[in-house]
Amino acid sequence: MPIYEYVCASCELRFDRLQPSGAAQAECPECGLPAKKALSLFAAFASRGDGEPSSVAGMGGCPGCAGGACACSAAH
Repeated sequence: MPIYEYVCASCELRFDRLQPSGAAQAECPECGLPAKKALSLFAAFASRGDGEPSSVAGMGGCPGCAGGACACSAAH
């Protein structure tokens, strides 16, 4: 079963839920109203010749980014 990201239109909470692939909605854990699937983005990286991670063209991000939060000290 895949993990989907949802956003509640009522309270704007974003949350993840393990759901069957056909599920379009999930109950918001904050307010209990139906929440819709959100577009989940990801970043892809490859190792450069010196072993340092490098973002794949068009993906953006940094090696510390995960779950929508950036761990970089540099401004993007």
